[in-house]
Amino acid sequence: MSRIGKAPIAIPAGVEVKVSPSNEVSVKGPKGTLTQVIDADMSIQVENGTLSISRPTEQKRHKALHGLYRSLLNNMVIGVSQGYKKRQELVGVGYKATNEGNILDLTLGYSHHIYFQVPAELSVKTEQDKGKNPIITLEGADKQLIGQVAAKIRSLRAPEPYKGKGIKFEGEILRRKAGKTASK
Repeated sequence: MSRIGKAPIAIPAGVEVKVSPSNEVSVKGPKGTLTQVIDADMSIQVENGTLSISRPTEQKRHKALHGLYRSLLNNMVIGVSQGYKKRQELVGVGYKATNEGNILDLTLGYSHHIYFQVPAELSVKTEQDKGKNPIITLEGADKQLIGQVAAKIRSLRAPEPYKGKGIKFEGEILRRKAGKTASK
């Protein structure tokens, strides 16, 4: 069996899991509600405060789906109970980030401002402390959505390898390249 797939998911207090006959799993908690449609071949059991998923055969397809859906369901349970947070840092002279509601206003060294609409399911915060790089913080219950939005923001000005300027994830280590050397 799949090591990931066979591990049961503990359901914390305050989280409610419902499985419909059409294999649609709905997870409701203090941070929101998430739903996921599971493949019809997989079977889901909710008992004694745990959620487990099993596969019908040892086919390669079923093995792959077993671990996948277990991970997706686990991310949903963690998301509605604790939530997810991603922080991004703007590195570069004159780079700024401000937000008004869910509209992010970015100044990234282009001749114009970039306005980015963050989905309503997520909340966005910006910090600009003197002497430190501006930071964008995304918070929400859906791990996939946070990752997708963070990647889209990063793609607006990806970090370059020579000076390290751009939008990077907090704690990310960039591989730097040496510049040209003068020859005589």
